[in-house]
Amino acid sequence: MTNSLATTDYVVFIIYFLVVSTYGYSIYRKRKNDEQNAKAFFLAEGTLTWWAIGASLIASNISAEQFIGMSGEGFFLGIAVAAYEWIAAIALIIVAVWFIPVYLKNKIYTMPQFLQNRYNESTALIMAIFWLFLYVFVNLTSILYLGAVAINGLTGGEYMHTIMIGLAVFALLISLGGMKVVAYTDVIQVAVLIFGGLMTTYIALTVVGEKFGVGSNAIAGFNVLMEHAPEHFKMIIPKPTASSTQNEISKYLTFPGLASYVAGIWIINLNYWGCNQYITQRALGADLHTARTGILFAGLLKLMMPVIVMLPGIAAYVLYKGGHLPQLVGGKDGAYSAMLTFLPTGLKGLSVAALTAAIVASLAGKVNSISTIFTLDIYAKYFKKGSDEKSLLFTGRLTVFLAMLLAVLFTWNDLLGIGGVGGFTYIQKYTGFISPGVFAMFFLGMFWKRTTGSAAIVGVIAGFLFSVFFNEFAPNLLGNNTFMYTAYPNGSGAYEIPFHICMGLSFAFTMVIMVAMSFAGPKVNPKAFELDKSMFKVKPATLALIVLTLLIITSLYVKFW
Repeated sequence: MTNSLATTDYVVFIIYFLVVSTYGYSIYRKRKNDEQNAKAFFLAEGTLTWWAIGASLIASNISAEQFIGMSGEGFFLGIAVAAYEWIAAIALIIVAVWFIPVYLKNKIYTMPQFLQNRYNESTALIMAIFWLFLYVFVNLTSILYLGAVAINGLTGGEYMHTIMIGLAVFALLISLGGMKVVAYTDVIQVAVLIFGGLMTTYIALTVVGEKFGVGSNAIAGFNVLMEHAPEHFKMIIPKPTASSTQNEISKYLTFPGLASYVAGIWIINLNYWGCNQYITQRALGADLHTARTGILFAGLLKLMMPVIVMLPGIAAYVLYKGGHLPQLVGGKDGAYSAMLTFLPTGLKGLSVAALTAAIVASLAGKVNSISTIFTLDIYAKYFKKGSDEKSLLFTGRLTVFLAMLLAVLFTWNDLLGIGGVGGFTYIQKYTGFISPGVFAMFFLGMFWKRTTGSAAIVGVIAGFLFSVFFNEFAPNLLGNNTFMYTAYPNGSGAYEIPFHICMGLSFAFTMVIMVAMSFAGPKVNPKAFELDKSMFKVKPATLALIVLTLLIITSLYVKFW
């Protein structure tokens, strides 16, 4: 593979790097008064605006997993994969209205702290250790690996390790300044991400128009996509029949039509956006109105993400199908990189900057969350009780450095096998198994006063075991067709249940167990949170944002159902 970047592209990228670094340093200098304030470092308490919170949420969420993985799913599945983004916008409404008030009223700063306050110290410690392992060895490593692979492919394929170190160092420069620096630099990252991403989509559509003889027009190119790949513009994947091809069955296994909306996609999104330190941390240092507005702003931004990360994948599919994309390498996961090769000099550098922005923002946000959980929930409680601010800050920064070092070491030669299974699959596999139990524990802990600590611990373990059972063993032990599910051939000689349905079943059985166990305890758990209706009331401006978001989503589903 030859280097597809010109000198102008490198200049554009360097300008991006200098702008972000200079702005981040200026923010760091302004917060010098907070230098000995641990909460300012970990949470930027009281200093983030709504637009900084919203932008930071999106910058931390959108990474190589979306640019490469979701674009690849757009290539394979089509617009159905947009449900992850559009349902996320609804999940963010739920989090803003019902979850955040509970966290803020009870002065929750970390997710393990929530578990300790609501349940017990054992639950908090178990989950703190679990989250640290998950964030370091699943999320951080996969983001770094996928990002390095994507950018390496555009620079000639010979600089994998150099790029990996560069991404890690760039993220460290931002994250060592604390959450305020992370959040405000994310504003620039999101601006670059959206502008560069939209330009990539625009060029992709014009290329489609040119290749199919309808002119260099993005709208005409989009019409070509709908004409040549109508099946890629259906939100609901039809249930397989006896005459379905393996390709059609594989699509349903990936996203099982209406069943996804009943089962797994809600668990994925509510757990990710509402019970995840990496995400909620941005809002936990703000007042309720600012936090809500920031979260809802993020929801509006989520609505446009499929245009940026999914449409180029569909464009790649139509071009490849028509014989116009010989540069596609690596199957569906190579779709986005292949489309970048069409960009003119300069814009290609901007798009690489957008991809880098997404990767660096996610890395910086992730290591900040790792640092927060380790320092506040483990170090300050079990290693050095009563630590002063200076000690906490030193430990936090040291944890940031060590976490990034571990990520580099484990991705250097891909010791975890991320490349073998694919980054998107790798993340979904290991986070999806635990999501049903974690979400059940948080949901019941917030809104049912009877839930007990023992039920929470059993729920997390049961959720994991049910996930493993339904994903790996159920078809062989219970058969391929039961009243609970239907298993389909996966093309590798075995039968499997769609992953979303597995999550829904695991969540349902976990809830039953937790409720049954909690009935053995007191009617009101002494550690239950006090809730009142006033907590969940929203201001007119907030309600207007919610209605606007729901109207846009409704229109999209009416159009592409």
